[in-house]
Amino acid sequence: MGIVVKQSFKNTLILFLGFAIGGLNTLFLYTKFLHTDYYGLVIFILSTSSLLLPLFVFGMQHTIIKYFTSYKTKLAQDQFLTSALVLPLLIIIPLALIGTLAYETITEWVSQRNAIIKPYTYLIFFIAIFMGYFEVFYAFSKVQLQSVFGNFIKEIFARVSVTILLFSVYFQWISQIEFIYALVVVYGLRMLIMMGYAFSIYKPKFVFKFPDNIREIVSYSFYIILAGSASGILLEIDKFMIPQFKQIAEVAYYGVGVYIAQVIAIPSRAMQQIINPITAKELNANNLSEVGELYRKSSITLLVGGGLLFLLINLNVVDLYAFIGKPAYSVGVWIVLMLSVAELYKLALGTNGAILTNSKFYRMFFYFSLAMALSVIFLNKWLIVLLGINGAALATLIVVLLFSTFKILYIQQKFQMQPFSVKTIQILLLIAVLYISFYFVNFGLHPIFNIILKTVIISGIYILLVVKLEISQEVNALLHRYIGNSKK
Repeated sequence: MGIVVKQSFKNTLILFLGFAIGGLNTLFLYTKFLHTDYYGLVIFILSTSSLLLPLFVFGMQHTIIKYFTSYKTKLAQDQFLTSALVLPLLIIIPLALIGTLAYETITEWVSQRNAIIKPYTYLIFFIAIFMGYFEVFYAFSKVQLQSVFGNFIKEIFARVSVTILLFSVYFQWISQIEFIYALVVVYGLRMLIMMGYAFSIYKPKFVFKFPDNIREIVSYSFYIILAGSASGILLEIDKFMIPQFKQIAEVAYYGVGVYIAQVIAIPSRAMQQIINPITAKELNANNLSEVGELYRKSSITLLVGGGLLFLLINLNVVDLYAFIGKPAYSVGVWIVLMLSVAELYKLALGTNGAILTNSKFYRMFFYFSLAMALSVIFLNKWLIVLLGINGAALATLIVVLLFSTFKILYIQQKFQMQPFSVKTIQILLLIAVLYISFYFVNFGLHPIFNIILKTVIISGIYILLVVKLEISQEVNALLHRYIGNSKK
């Protein structure tokens, strides 16, 4: 776990910085500098692009991680990486032609309730390509166990660029319409920067010949496309479906709640950057004991980090909305709670997804993802009409709790390994006790001072008890190394 913990820690710092900048954008600049309709439009465009991403790049970002270490010569690796760049074009070019011919029909469909969407529909295509190839080049660096720079470009570059653009709107250097076009340029630049870095650490000699196992690669990629699309549906479909039933401004309210809850996923996103290729490598070597050890350690480590974030977010969320100063957005309090519970449960899965996607049982990842996607679409159609945007959050929570449990049971059946231990019970009890204890605490101060005071007290108690109970050796080791006041 040495390289995992080291790069995960760096990635976590980058993600926290990225989320801090994103928080400034999401909670304050977007809400104050952009009309809610345009803010909702931005969320809709980016979410729809994310839905299309797996299809546009033929699932290659995952295929690279699974297969690269299985090739033993540079020539074979170069053949494989060349194919990873070319195969997506076999999807993108036909879709571009179809989209051009059917453009009017597509735009009419997506803008039935909100006409503001129609003029910008084609931008979704370009952003999806830029997002997709960014992930492909990022995978190039991940398989070289170099994830930090790519994470920096992914999390910091785009958000800092958005900050600059939002201030440009505020100072009237650009219009709100020009902001949307500038956003497309930002994602294009991000892709080019990632491409340059990927080729600087490993530049393949372009060999335009498919690898010998191309049928296996295409089969895997096909399932990953479907699984990735289905997973994307779970993450993004709510922001796509809300405008079909409600005004697009409600996407903005929902998007703010989603962003706040997703802070809990920071530890997982940091660790997955490096642990996924390592899991793939160990599975390729059939080293199941190491896979199981990573599974258990990642679960408890992620729960410890995510648990603290869960408490800080949900015990401060009312004050946070009060500090934002936009009462319309405060409808997201329950959205934050439901989605953060879902995120916390996903953290408990540890490397579950990496094991599924990189093992011979990868097809099951598709079936799980497909079932989740269909379930969340059905629940969204019912619950959004019934409960509004709270219904979208409830649909996600139900699906995550149900199918994450199925995934745990499946890995247990196939590999005789599961992520939980007595330490899992201890950390969940600690989170529950602190949440109940501080739920009704209000110091009666200005919201920002309430947040600071609660954060200091809760963090101090939580970290002290985590260290004393020795819940995670990895967390204790990190605290000892970087703070120097805990036992190893």
